[in-house]
Amino acid sequence: MSKILVTGGAGYIGSHACKQLAAAGYTPVTYDNISTGWQDAVKFGPLEIGELTDRARLDAVLQKHEPEAVMHFAALSDVGQSMRDPQLYWRNNVVGSMTLLDAVTAAGVERFVFSSTCATYGEQDGVLLDESSIQNPINAYGGSKRAVEDMLRDYGRMSGLAHVSFRYFNVAGADPERQVGEFHKPETHLIPLALDAVRGRRDALTIFGSDYETRDGTCIRDYVHVFDLVDAHIRGLDYLKSGGKEPVFNLGTGSGFTVREVLEAVSEVTEQKVPAIEGPRRPGDCTALVSGSRMAKEILGWTPNRSTLSEMISDAWGWHQTIGYTR
Repeated sequence: MSKILVTGGAGYIGSHACKQLAAAGYTPVTYDNISTGWQDAVKFGPLEIGELTDRARLDAVLQKHEPEAVMHFAALSDVGQSMRDPQLYWRNNVVGSMTLLDAVTAAGVERFVFSSTCATYGEQDGVLLDESSIQNPINAYGGSKRAVEDMLRDYGRMSGLAHVSFRYFNVAGADPERQVGEFHKPETHLIPLALDAVRGRRDALTIFGSDYETRDGTCIRDYVHVFDLVDAHIRGLDYLKSGGKEPVFNLGTGSGFTVREVLEAVSEVTEQKVPAIEGPRRPGDCTALVSGSRMAKEILGWTPNRSTLSEMISDAWGWHQTIGYTR
């Protein structure tokens, strides 16, 4: 079975990618430092513990497993933290990715699938964002991801590395079979925060900002099911294997939901009211981020079939009721 090196494979999205890669006939090799991921989530292939900035360790892992491609999910992704400590994000996300690319090209790996973000677009309210939209990130998280996209283009020209980047929007949901799911410490994502509040595992959820120019005053985001997201990454790998050249795809549904609408949907699924209070806006938060994903649909044949709000919340609720990880 062909091997795929999955950086960040012990994390939320990476662990779901490993499950789907295994189902597609690959052996996923997780490379993770287990700082925010979980060893319990590595169930579908071997685990190699290491830092992205450790070139010697990367060289050894690549030599040992000889992967045919890399899926690069490993990154810090907390927008608020990136505003408070931008150096951390440039060091981890950019320097780490550069070290990985140096090791990958030296090892002769031919294909690279990168997990990017809609945060590269910054504040562009009232615009359906597509791949041609201007990139103007307003926080170090988005800036670091844009830098890696630029780096990939240069490495591709230099070494011939075939690559594709996916700019995706808010990821939600969980494995409906409950083998893996979303579990962060600390948790920062809206849906798991709301589910924890419903279960009494945390105090009332804080709505950050209720004075945005939206239909109910709260931020709007485009949510995509983690399984749909991973499906696009595997399609992207197949696309590169067939000689595809398009470097960037957006992944979203084209529809956005406000924070209040998400909380109402959580209440409907769980049949419990979400305890919530209002707080001030957070620095670095955009008013609205909604994706146009025409290219992914037309070129990759991708459709976000599971990405209804009710299905994403239902899958997440099933996971949160029954499963957790321990280090």
